[in-house]
Amino acid sequence: MATHATSSASADAQRKPLGERELIAMMAMLMALQAFGIDAILPALDRVAAALNVTGNDRQFVIGVYLLASGIGALVPGALADRFGRRPILLASISVYIALSLASAMATTFSGLIIIRALQGFFGAAIIALPPAIIRDRVGGDKMARMMSLIFVIFLMVPAIAPSIGELILLVFDWRAIFAAMAVQGVVIGTWVYFRLPESLAPENRQKIEIGTIAANMGRALSLPAVVGYVFGSALVFGALFGFINSSQQLITETFGAGDIFPLVFGMCAGSMALASWSNSRIVERFGARRVSHTALFAFIAVSALQVFFAFQEHESLWQFVPLMAVNMALLGFIGSNFGAIAMNPFFAIAGAASSAHGFVRMTMAAVVGAGIGYAFDGTARPLALALLASGLTCLVLVLLSEKGKLFGPSDAEMGKVPAE
Repeated sequence: MATHATSSASADAQRKPLGERELIAMMAMLMALQAFGIDAILPALDRVAAALNVTGNDRQFVIGVYLLASGIGALVPGALADRFGRRPILLASISVYIALSLASAMATTFSGLIIIRALQGFFGAAIIALPPAIIRDRVGGDKMARMMSLIFVIFLMVPAIAPSIGELILLVFDWRAIFAAMAVQGVVIGTWVYFRLPESLAPENRQKIEIGTIAANMGRALSLPAVVGYVFGSALVFGALFGFINSSQQLITETFGAGDIFPLVFGMCAGSMALASWSNSRIVERFGARRVSHTALFAFIAVSALQVFFAFQEHESLWQFVPLMAVNMALLGFIGSNFGAIAMNPFFAIAGAASSAHGFVRMTMAAVVGAGIGYAFDGTARPLALALLASGLTCLVLVLLSEKGKLFGPSDAEMGKVPAE
């Protein structure tokens, strides 16, 4: 073990230092592996259903089971990464992601595909769970919120273009080639991580692999009153987003009859989140993560109320639905990274366990909520609109509890709560 640690440290020393820009790009592309694994297959769901004899809303399980398994799997990598380091756990997760992407391409039954997707989500969870811990190893407070916003800019561009990539692949190959493309992307990003990412976990912060220690660390990360509302609140609003992702192909194709422009419509909505994340990175250190995210949450509730109004009109049109959905997804760009940074800020020494615990709650709750919304699809946008409004209102209540009734608070720097780096 000592020899391995020495050789690893020597390799890190010989490596050209990883700058902030490259770190942001790398973490974004890691998280984009999961986004591509979800969104690239969306335009092919009807072909998957036809090829594997699937009827009705069951096709959504290709997405839903992956999201749910990712949430459950998020419990594992953080604790391991707090003991063995970020690099080995991350590289192992990427390797499994690649192998199971290829296995998905060779699935011959729908049940087999669902099992493989569940395994891929579970064992690939480190890809989405560890980047916040790696960033937290370096920075905290509103600077972390700024860096996470920049990561989300790149990360969220993938949902904007992934359906178009999937559509292009379908012009030449069948739906199985989309899973092969996921494996290729995994190889490219995994190679980058292997050669460029140094270990970020400080030796003094390594935690023991003891059930009691792990449970205590995760329990602390999920029970601190100041962060509970941000973890569970973000899980709810992103659950509503997952509901849109799950049902988007049916909603846009069947309800609004716009299947021929599905990638464009989905890209407009997802692209708005990327634009919002870029804007957030420019303002969050000036105004603070709390002020920005609380303002965005109130706007999210107001826009959701408009979505409910139009959804219950007799003939809602595509161009009534899309602008409002795009605005709400943009508002999530201001909510997501800021909520995540606020929740992670108190946990410098146990960043891996905290990231895993938060990821577990967010992904599992969001996947369950999203699956419920998607499966409630009734040929209209009403279930989605009602879910967006309900999740926003509930999120507001949870944040009020965490902030003891006082919103729009000062930044972490202004409160003197940014830990020493």
